Amino acid sequence: MTDPTAQAREQEQKQKQEQDRQREQDAIIASLTPVINGIAATFGSFCEVVIHDYRRPERSVVAIAGAVTGRRAGGAMSEIGMRMLARGDEATDEVNYLTRTAGGKIVKSSTMILRDSAGTVFGALCVNLDVTAVNQAHALIGELAGVASLAAVPATTFGNDIDSVVDAMVDAHQLRQNKSWADLDRAERLALFRSLDERGVFAVRRAVEQVAARFGISRASAYHYLGEARARSGADADPMNLPDGAAHP
Repeated sequence: MTDPTAQAREQEQKQKQEQDRQREQDAIIASLTPVINGIAATFGSFCEVVIHDYRRPERSVVAIAGAVTGRRAGGAMSEIGMRMLARGDEATDEVNYLTRTAGGKIVKSSTMILRDSAGTVFGALCVNLDVTAVNQAHALIGELAGVASLAAVPATTFGNDIDSVVDAMVDAHQLRQNKSWADLDRAERLALFRSLDERGVFAVRRAVEQVAARFGISRASAYHYLGEARARSGADADPMNLPDGAAHP
């Protein structure tokens, strides 16, 4: 027979461990916050440095110095952050990659993962450099020298509103497939949900409902497709692991 007292002590110990972990993560973020102004000042007005807290995807930007992507403190993570979030503790640093903002800026970025002493990924320090002018100069010199231009840079949605980021990711998938939801067969629909899941879209609260509305399907259908996509990809499809703890229809 289980000892209620022992159970209570175990639960209390787990709560204390979780509180200690949260305090450690808060302390790491607090220690980095004064640093970002110095980094941004070193690189000048073309630099932006951001601290993300992945524990709250909808408002992950806890501190920002500089202005490249147009975000502010309290803003949402980008699709790059969602991808990191989806990888969990398996996420690794991504350095010197290029993206393009909706406004046409070419941004060279590095995302450095933040971990606590247990190795748990809980945030990131990101450095964004606006290299639009450098890219334009490179293209001009390349034309004069007869050298092929750089490959197209993928567009990335940066925004203060997580809903706009999710919408942009969903729309981009539909554009790449060049098909509406109604034109997709079942395998394509499952592949679409699996791809969005791998990119971290469903780590965001209410994302399933938002995606369902974007596709013009019911909330129950969206949860069903997500659950089946996870089951087929070998992911844990237990209903309690679906976003917001929702069950299959």
